[in-house]
Amino acid sequence: MAALHYNRESVPTIRRFMESDAFIRGLMGPFGSGKSSGCVWDIVVRGLRQAPGPDGVRRSRWAVIRNSYRQLEDTTIRTVHQWFPPARFGRWKPTDHSYVINRMVAEGDEKPAEIELLFRALDRPDQVGNLLSLELTGAWVNEAREVPWAIVEAVQGRVGRYPARRDGGATWSGVLMDTNPPDAESDWYRFFEEKDHSAAVDAMAAIVPGMTVDRFARIFRQPGGRAEAAENLDNLPPAYYQRLAVGKSDEWIKVYIDGDYGFVMEGRPVFGEYSDGFHCRDCRTVPALPVYRGWDFGLTPACVFSQMLPSGQWIVVDELVSSAMGIERFADVVARHSAQHFPKTRFVDVGDPAGMQRAQTDERTCFEILHARGIAIEPGMQTLAIRLESVRRPLRTLLDGAEPGFVLHPRCATLRRALMGGYQYRRMQVSGERYADRPEKNRWSHVMDALQYAATRLFGAELRGAGAGIDDGAGGEMDGFQMHSDDDRTRSNITGY
Repeated sequence: MAALHYNRESVPTIRRFMESDAFIRGLMGPFGSGKSSGCVWDIVVRGLRQAPGPDGVRRSRWAVIRNSYRQLEDTTIRTVHQWFPPARFGRWKPTDHSYVINRMVAEGDEKPAEIELLFRALDRPDQVGNLLSLELTGAWVNEAREVPWAIVEAVQGRVGRYPARRDGGATWSGVLMDTNPPDAESDWYRFFEEKDHSAAVDAMAAIVPGMTVDRFARIFRQPGGRAEAAENLDNLPPAYYQRLAVGKSDEWIKVYIDGDYGFVMEGRPVFGEYSDGFHCRDCRTVPALPVYRGWDFGLTPACVFSQMLPSGQWIVVDELVSSAMGIERFADVVARHSAQHFPKTRFVDVGDPAGMQRAQTDERTCFEILHARGIAIEPGMQTLAIRLESVRRPLRTLLDGAEPGFVLHPRCATLRRALMGGYQYRRMQVSGERYADRPEKNRWSHVMDALQYAATRLFGAELRGAGAGIDDGAGGEMDGFQMHSDDDRTRSNITGY
């Protein structure tokens, strides 16, 4: 065992993580910081501390969870076997993805402990069902940010069930998780950083009189890879993190090297031209000029407020994003917001042409509903290629050689994250770097569609008229919509009608 000693003293965050008795524990840190190894050792140490059963054997059962079998086999299982090779420590059953470590004896015992590891992935529906029927001592969720939070919640109800009460029960039970930093708007962040767990602590203490419960959940954040207190550097190549940072974006470095919450992007950004440090800055509208409101419909409607300045700079100054809201309620929200924040402003409204289709319920269109409220909305261009190019053109433009042709106000948080990569081409589950040919429909796509419809009003006619070398990619939809002049109607200051 001396050759397999894991020097926790050199990784203080791992040591504190293993010493904690919180029911749910998260370990967050940068690449190469030893998170997975720490979780493996925590399971083994707790297995050796489990109270012996009637026959003198310390038994525990652990689910080890990852989001796909390929990652489970390539990383998680490999890490376990590197520390505890089956040839020396137990029985590995590859067909069952199970491993029983049964050749380790706790100090003072005569019989070896039995630490059972059940490796489970979530890329097949039947595996999720199997996970929810297990009787476990504890669970380890490896790279937890990639696993749906609903699974994390479900597995909490499966731990503490093995060994059975008649055999002494579990000495300790809980859920271990490790991850690279997730998104600052993720369920992980809300659970560990924002949620008050005091009620859970009180409830646990009330169940067992005299029981001392300090924490229900606790997160351990390792220092960043470039920090003075960076951990596990002795086991990494020289200047590992410094070399890793070369050529990476600020957001990537923030997440994967500095170990901080940030925006996590897995696909390929649709608008790779966007640079947050260059394009995101304060900006103000000019009262005498119209404000363009771009609309997207459905049950997750969005509205984006933008303006074209005399300099040719397109500024995006505000956004409204909703969920589970019909167009009538959303129109009222937009009208109130416009009256409060854009008084005496003339609006030009451009929306998704699908808003001209009649609903099956009352046969009214979204456009008719908006017109009834005094909002003179007109259809933008539907062709995806022109929509995307209408946004790319100002993103690529430099004014006077230094100023960006596109500026996004920092208050537009959803648009900002969408442009940073939330609006993306989904990576295909195949070998190599292959991505879908159309942007993914996700929580970021609605506000981006709203932005694009406004952009087609500003730039689409020129693109369509000149051809611009654009492949419409959608069966020749380029000529489907008539463009209107901004001054072809008399508009209200508030409604735009």
